[in-house]
Amino acid sequence: MRSRSNSGVRLDGYGRLVQQTILRHQDAVTGLLPASADHRDAWVRDNVYGILAVWGLGLAYRKNADRDEDKAKAYELEQSVVKLMRGLLQCMMRQVDKVEAFKYSRSTRDCLHAKYNTHTCATVVGDHEWGHLQMDATSLYLLMLAQMTASGLHIIHSLDEVNFIQNLVFYIEAAYKTADFGIWERGDKTNQGITELNASSVGMAKAALEALDELDLFGAKGGPQSVIQVLSDEVQHCQSILHSMLPRASTSKEVDASVLSVISYPAFAVEDSELVEITKQEIITKLQGRYGCCRFLRDGYRTPKEDPNRLYYEPAELKLFENIECEWPLFWAYLIIDGIFSGNMEQVQEYREALEGVLIKGKNGLRLVPELYSVPPDKVDEEYRNPHTVDRIPMGKLPLMWGQSLYILGCLMAEGFLAPGEIDPLNRRFATVPKPDVVVQVCILAETEGIKAALRKEDIDVETVADVYPIRVQPARILSHIYARLGRNKQMCLTGRPYRHMGVLGTSKLYNIRKNIFTFTPQFIDQQQFYLALDNKMIVEMLRTDLSYLCSRWRMTGRPTITFPISHTMLDETGSSVHPTVLAMLRKLQDGYFGGARIQTGKLSEFLTTSCRTHLSFMDPGPEADNTYDELAQYLDHLLQRTVPQSNLPPTAQRGGLSRFRAAVHTTRDLMSLASKAKDLHVQNVGMYVPSKIFQASQQSVKLLSSPHQHDVDGKSHTLHAEMNLPRDEDGNVDCRALVDQLRICPTLQEQADILYMLHILKGPEWHTGLDSEPGPTVKELLTELYVRVGDTRQWALIRYISGILKKKVEALDEACTDLLSHQKHLTVGLPPEPREKTISAPVPYEELVCLIDEASEKNLSVSILTQEIMVYLAMYMRTQPTLFAEMFRIRIGLIIQVMATELAHSLRCSAGEATENLMNLSPSDMKSLLYHILSGKEFGVERSVRSVDSSVTTISICEVGAVGATKPERAGIVRLKSEIKQQLDKRRQSLTGSKPLSLQSGDTDLKSSLSAGHAELLGKGSFSRMVEDQGSKDSRQGQWQRRRRLDGALNRVPVGFYQNVWKVLQKCHGLSVEGFVLPSSTTREMTPGEMKFAVHVESVLNRVPQPEYRQLLVEAILVLTMLVDMEVDTIGGIIAVEKILHAANDLFYEEQKALGADDHMLERDPTTGICSLLYDSAPSGRFGTMTYLSKSAAMYVYDFLPTDGCSMQ
Repeated sequence: MRSRSNSGVRLDGYGRLVQQTILRHQDAVTGLLPASADHRDAWVRDNVYGILAVWGLGLAYRKNADRDEDKAKAYELEQSVVKLMRGLLQCMMRQVDKVEAFKYSRSTRDCLHAKYNTHTCATVVGDHEWGHLQMDATSLYLLMLAQMTASGLHIIHSLDEVNFIQNLVFYIEAAYKTADFGIWERGDKTNQGITELNASSVGMAKAALEALDELDLFGAKGGPQSVIQVLSDEVQHCQSILHSMLPRASTSKEVDASVLSVISYPAFAVEDSELVEITKQEIITKLQGRYGCCRFLRDGYRTPKEDPNRLYYEPAELKLFENIECEWPLFWAYLIIDGIFSGNMEQVQEYREALEGVLIKGKNGLRLVPELYSVPPDKVDEEYRNPHTVDRIPMGKLPLMWGQSLYILGCLMAEGFLAPGEIDPLNRRFATVPKPDVVVQVCILAETEGIKAALRKEDIDVETVADVYPIRVQPARILSHIYARLGRNKQMCLTGRPYRHMGVLGTSKLYNIRKNIFTFTPQFIDQQQFYLALDNKMIVEMLRTDLSYLCSRWRMTGRPTITFPISHTMLDETGSSVHPTVLAMLRKLQDGYFGGARIQTGKLSEFLTTSCRTHLSFMDPGPEADNTYDELAQYLDHLLQRTVPQSNLPPTAQRGGLSRFRAAVHTTRDLMSLASKAKDLHVQNVGMYVPSKIFQASQQSVKLLSSPHQHDVDGKSHTLHAEMNLPRDEDGNVDCRALVDQLRICPTLQEQADILYMLHILKGPEWHTGLDSEPGPTVKELLTELYVRVGDTRQWALIRYISGILKKKVEALDEACTDLLSHQKHLTVGLPPEPREKTISAPVPYEELVCLIDEASEKNLSVSILTQEIMVYLAMYMRTQPTLFAEMFRIRIGLIIQVMATELAHSLRCSAGEATENLMNLSPSDMKSLLYHILSGKEFGVERSVRSVDSSVTTISICEVGAVGATKPERAGIVRLKSEIKQQLDKRRQSLTGSKPLSLQSGDTDLKSSLSAGHAELLGKGSFSRMVEDQGSKDSRQGQWQRRRRLDGALNRVPVGFYQNVWKVLQKCHGLSVEGFVLPSSTTREMTPGEMKFAVHVESVLNRVPQPEYRQLLVEAILVLTMLVDMEVDTIGGIIAVEKILHAANDLFYEEQKALGADDHMLERDPTTGICSLLYDSAPSGRFGTMTYLSKSAAMYVYDFLPTDGCSMQ
């Protein structure tokens, strides 16, 4: 027998340590590990971490085997790992109904449990008796399942189990928008059971999703059926949310040591090495002590000041835990492993020595990792005074199995028994290695031969959709339907993936489905969408956004391929040549660069070898699935059929009402059969899948009719009728038949829309108008037809208006809202102040969201639809340019709309009403561009476009301002532009008043429909209109500072470090009062300075101020106070009224300007706030700057508290 080598002896020593501290506790039946001798339950997270040392030791024995017993030992250790992982699988599979429910509800009542009974795998506490929702625990299990399978262990044994794991992927894939209780099981740090979005959960989920993608769970012995599919877009969502959060851990925790598991082993979820380093340093500087790291700031767990009889803390109590938080040696084990992976041997050495110093020696000399070190109760005051000086005592579990396991793993690696690649066979550790540049392949297809010919005239050679056969081109929504079949399992009642939109990464692959190659067009091209797709510039914008996103986010082998179809809507008015915007884009694509991305254009057949391809094996025919594919095929055919409706709205009265009605009946019949197909295919909520105008319409209209607000809608509409000379019958009611007759002779589309809106309000959408025949088309059908016709003329105000009446669905609205919220931004809709302005701080289902927006818009259709449109644009910018939103925590859409109108009024120098009309008439791409200029604070110019479809519509477009400070037409003289617009508006008014059957009683020539009713309200209030009126005489620099303050105020933008400074001010006074609302100093007892919760709290107080520029001056006043606090002052008084300081400064300014000879017109005050308009427009610095006056008034206000010496007034 060979003698044991030195390394073998050391390995046996670790073997004994693992046996004594971990394996001897493993349950013989289930394989689970109890948390400790006192806590007999098995936690999912602790079990997975606990078994890592056993897995590592097994790998070490297999590699360093001196003799046969070592191989046997390795096998035995590996089987212990498999047993535990299968034990956890049993626990979760018993809760399969919860996994199914959670995919749809994302609710804490439907989640998997966090801990189970060690002996039976049963649950141990009720759904509501514990913070069960912990995405990181489920994700950690899946990540380690993937790594262990890749290292050669066989953990999954049947296809049912594969399907279950596939459904767990759906369970965690929306982690980026799921608030959970987090790794410490307590949610918000006040420990009151409030869930929040946690970076540790999002990061772990991202790692698990990446690790499982295309992994065969049967290892080398598997086939296509046992492969897991992950949608790359979900991974990238998690990635961008994680980037936007770090180094912050959650809303209530500005830093948390658990994030070490995300930036380093085991997740390696962050790809930006700089961000990894910043986060690591943040944890070390703020949380590290002499015995380990605290979990997070003001963590009360096991501290002497914690009341053990109470589960929850009082918010003001958190201050008591400052500087006495318990320190956990566990985190040093993470830092040892991190040092090994990053090759930093000094770090490994430093933390190994530190950790050895705090281990507890057990019997037989075993080294045990204690759970935590706490301050002794009698030494608390001393520790408060001098942090990190008192000797602490070990408490809690001994050993903490999770810490013990990571400690052993670190030692095995540090001593060379294990290489990093062995416990990371999926190579996650290379996450921060720079990726090569991505080339995006774009294949342009023509929808018809005619379009192909039109493109050939322009020297662009493309194929039609028919030419590329046998490759099949399908819209993105079909791919969503196909993925909805993934992971389906009848036996376990699992329905597969919830139907969701496909992201651009998903549609940029080629798919092998049943031996056919499929390619899918991007989601934004889908014509069933919102009216954004009617604007060709917008389509080009969206393509640019998608290309730049692909460039930065593509991580798969093979190149991304975008299939871009040119459809008839992308032609110009004549229909014979391609729209110039689209043509310019096609030329740029051929040049090889577009939207910052490298492009290769070509034919689909040429791209087959270089593209990324995925085989969707779950669509392959199985033994029992022979007939289901045919059903899906029929379903696809049905879904893509379109019935073309005939027209019957009179430009002059036309015949054909009956045929129109027949077409509708025919469509309905088609849709009914399609609906039954969908039911056969187990497709849930058919209404959402079937692209029917009919189902959704009928459901929504029923809601509309039974809504409790019906009375006030009627109330409003009656006052509206009183102002218009509507035809009336003998009883004095509106005569609807006469209105229908007027519809026949209407000269403009706008009036047709107004009459139909009247009928919609009075009779409801399903009323048969009897136009040209009985019963005639319904109001709704006529509106739908008008929408199509208006869409062709691109009259955007009307398009928005009709789409508001029809309650058209904004496709990505709920996703856009969730996207913004996941980036930790709160949204408000409606104009300030509250209660009209409504705040959205958690994801809301689509229907609820629309109702909320309607309510906040006070039933004004245009404002409501514009709010939805802007929410979609904000989400686009959040994806591509997150830096635009720095230091903004709450995005106030109502104020943004108001500022957009003001900016237009300013640039066009027109009245409030005209500005709002122009705003509503902006095309979607111009609206998005105007929003960009407002977010970025850049100057912009306004051009009237040369091409105007209908002379009665003024077309205005937004453009960048060049280096000279003006666009070309501005340099040519903005006055001419102004007069042209004026002429256009006058012409339009004449055309409206000249031939108008609905004569208006009042002198106002604007239509008094509800479209216009809300216009004046957008701008009529405050100082806006006055500023606009006398703009003409001023030079261009005037109004610059007022504009800047208005933008910053509306966007809630504050200087860097502002909230931390407010925190310091609150430490030295009793509170700050803004407009009578007090921000008390006790807030600092609950929240730390860098906490997002604190920033949002301060922001909500400032948001009580409705005028943005006034709010911004208040921010400047608070800034002055923060400078005072930086001096050696113990206190600056009781409750400080910030607006008093501002008004005193305003008075000083007024007096001084008066003395210098300014006249009353110059010193005109804003009637709502009493502030001089000139002060709003003064630069902050300089002799007459706002800061000068604010500093004087602030010093006067807190004069009594300032030190007498050394404080000279400037």
